[in-house]
Amino acid sequence: MDILNKIIDGMNKEEVRHFKMFLGGNGESKSRMDVRLFNYMRKQSGFYDEDKVFSQLYPDGEKNTFYRLRNRLLSDLNKSLFIQHVEQDDSMYAFYLLSIEKFYFNKNNPHVAFYFLKKAEAQANKTENYEMLDLIYGEYIRLSNDLPKIDPEIYIKLRRENQSNILQLRSIDDVLAVVSHKMKLTQNFSSDEDPVLQLLQKTLTEYSSDKQLSKNPKLRFRIYHAVTQVLLQKRNYETLESYLLNTWKDFNHEKLFNRNNHDTKLQMLVFIINTLFKNGKLKDSLKYTEKLETEIKEYQKLHYDKYLFYYFNSLVINYSRTNRDKAISTLNEMKAIEKIRVVPFYEMFIYLNLAVCYFDKHEYHQSIRHLNRLSTLEGYDSADFALKFKISIAELMIRYELKDFDVLEIKMKQIRKDFKEFFSKKSNIRDTLMVDIIFKLMEKDSLRNEKALLSQARQHILNSTGKDSSDADILNYRIWLNEKISG
Repeated sequence: MDILNKIIDGMNKEEVRHFKMFLGGNGESKSRMDVRLFNYMRKQSGFYDEDKVFSQLYPDGEKNTFYRLRNRLLSDLNKSLFIQHVEQDDSMYAFYLLSIEKFYFNKNNPHVAFYFLKKAEAQANKTENYEMLDLIYGEYIRLSNDLPKIDPEIYIKLRRENQSNILQLRSIDDVLAVVSHKMKLTQNFSSDEDPVLQLLQKTLTEYSSDKQLSKNPKLRFRIYHAVTQVLLQKRNYETLESYLLNTWKDFNHEKLFNRNNHDTKLQMLVFIINTLFKNGKLKDSLKYTEKLETEIKEYQKLHYDKYLFYYFNSLVINYSRTNRDKAISTLNEMKAIEKIRVVPFYEMFIYLNLAVCYFDKHEYHQSIRHLNRLSTLEGYDSADFALKFKISIAELMIRYELKDFDVLEIKMKQIRKDFKEFFSKKSNIRDTLMVDIIFKLMEKDSLRNEKALLSQARQHILNSTGKDSSDADILNYRIWLNEKISG
């Protein structure tokens, strides 16, 4: 991954303007190599020919000179972005204040260092950043050697009390991070058991049983995150709905939400929307989608860019059940929004769901066109292998509907080769069965005489548990196969 390329491609117009001012003047001097390299990379929108730009900048030079230029540009870009955004993020601003304190301490100016340390402490307390407070209390103790007015015993006591908060919260954070990371990588398409859930449940039991500790708002938010992840992994949507709605009511009633945890509030709304959708309560899901639209504009659109995609996603999933044309229109609207399109996963979501919507409308040519576009996207190469397996099976289903048997035969061989290890795992029985079923349908156009295959299909795809498993399908195996059998 080219980090410099990624950073430049992700910059907005305001950040570009600020960077050029940061360089001095208007930053447009054509004689500056860094400006020329920046403008070239910016113009190429994330794709550039390194050898070509090197030959233009240094026709008689060494590549080491070019690499030094790239490193200097990367350093200047990060300084500019930091200066521009440091005061907009409470946690980042606290780190900045602590860094200033360390600078003046090393300059042997303890009085100025003390002034900025107090500001850093106030900022860390504001955001309940206990790990930063640990560093700050350590700085107070160190400063006490130079400033007699600082009583080190006060800060030693504060640091010990603070360490208990860190220990109480860290175990849940660590386990939750692992679960969240796994879910993001697999995008919920993996059905393998995850042993980390047992550790998460054990941690929850230990800490939520402490009545005094359970009143701590910071911990209550951690427990909310952890419980939600457990119920999501178990696909226990009914319990999750009840838990989320009650927690949402309690947190609002107790006025726990504020600017510092607004991100969590928006996340909770997204979970409520998705859970209501999974439970078939589409009107309620859309009602909370309206709340999300309002909330993402709060605090001067603090997290607007981050949750804009989730707002549109909420519309798409609901409209895909009630009005597919409206879902398609919403997806096309998303394609036109640069803030959404530049994120590889979001762009994949758009084309994948367009393929699904057109498939459900029996517009198979449009469906395969968008699925083919999906495989050319930047995010596809780095997508989870299990997701690619599901996408390949979806393509087989579409090709079958198109009666494109020549291509289908080639794709059938390719999927067995590319995903060979998937066919030996019991956890993938539904997917591998679908490949076998499509293969048989290519030969005979009917499954009536395939008793053994139908028996397996009824056991793993068409039964009641198959309905829950269809959450992981891209194109619903259960519905599609029922049509083929009944037809």
